[in-house]
Amino acid sequence: MRLSVLDQSPIRQGGSAADAVAETVALAKACDALGYHRYWLAEHHNSNSFAGSCPEILIGKVASETRAIRVGSGGVMLSHYSPLKVAEQFRMLEVLNPGRIDLGLGRAPGSDAMTARALQAGPQGWGIDAFPSQIHLLRQFLDDAAGRRPLPEDHPYRGIHAMPRAPSAGPQLWLLGSGVHSAVYAAEFGLPFSHAYFISPENSEEAVAAYRERFKPSEQCPQPLVSMGVAALAAQSEEEAHDLAASRNLWVVRLLTNRPIPFPSPDEARDYPFTEQERALLRSVERRSVVGTADQVRAQLLALASAHGADELVIVTITYDYASRLRSYELLAKAFGLPSRL
Repeated sequence: MRLSVLDQSPIRQGGSAADAVAETVALAKACDALGYHRYWLAEHHNSNSFAGSCPEILIGKVASETRAIRVGSGGVMLSHYSPLKVAEQFRMLEVLNPGRIDLGLGRAPGSDAMTARALQAGPQGWGIDAFPSQIHLLRQFLDDAAGRRPLPEDHPYRGIHAMPRAPSAGPQLWLLGSGVHSAVYAAEFGLPFSHAYFISPENSEEAVAAYRERFKPSEQCPQPLVSMGVAALAAQSEEEAHDLAASRNLWVVRLLTNRPIPFPSPDEARDYPFTEQERALLRSVERRSVVGTADQVRAQLLALASAHGADELVIVTITYDYASRLRSYELLAKAFGLPSRL
């Protein structure tokens, strides 16, 4: 079972966005040494909880600070952007880091509606309904730039190339999603699919089944390829793990009630006066993540992967302090027997 990482660059209460970015780079270096397969950076905007607004820039920094781990976006919210510009950004990353770059694409805004409008280049912005057309055009630009296939003679953008052009297999394209719609898009385009289980565990098996049933083989992905994004946290004891998980759980409850905050300390989360409505939400939030000792977490993750036929698990771990977050990834690397790169 391949293990990978999704890093959202969380901002803790009393910390700064600069702290969060520095910890992202440090964690990536550690996970490279621990033997994780890939390291994905998330995209969020106008948030006091996450510092990762520009995965394409952070990918370049992380790739330059690591040696073997694949580095990519988890993901780029394509509905905001020009497919040509995204193609050029990731072509440059691939040329600088051959064979190590992933381009994960998402269709969610990663922001509120007003911020999404501000991200558009103008009122002619693509919008979420154009997402399949954007994927198709992005892929055409990437294929042309890598020397796989030029744009057709009658293409309106024939003669326009995503630079730099160079023979290459990358970046590796993935489609991210938390529901059936994204799964079907991934299947129709013949792309690997990463299901965001940590966002929406409901109907996850249905989404993966739809992906496999509708999958159309492609040159880059001849067979269905599924990964699962899972919130997981391991500690030396089950009690410690649940205590550490309280920070993220309270944050999610506040987010779901439209009162987002930076990630609180375990003490603040422990003493928080939950209402009955919030406690009901909390129970639901706790069921979304896998928490316990390394052996307990490993067993639950393998069961989840088996239920979905997943080829890879992408672990997102958020704790108030960096040391316990790093420790969780260390414990899981050992429990899964990842090959150390030290």
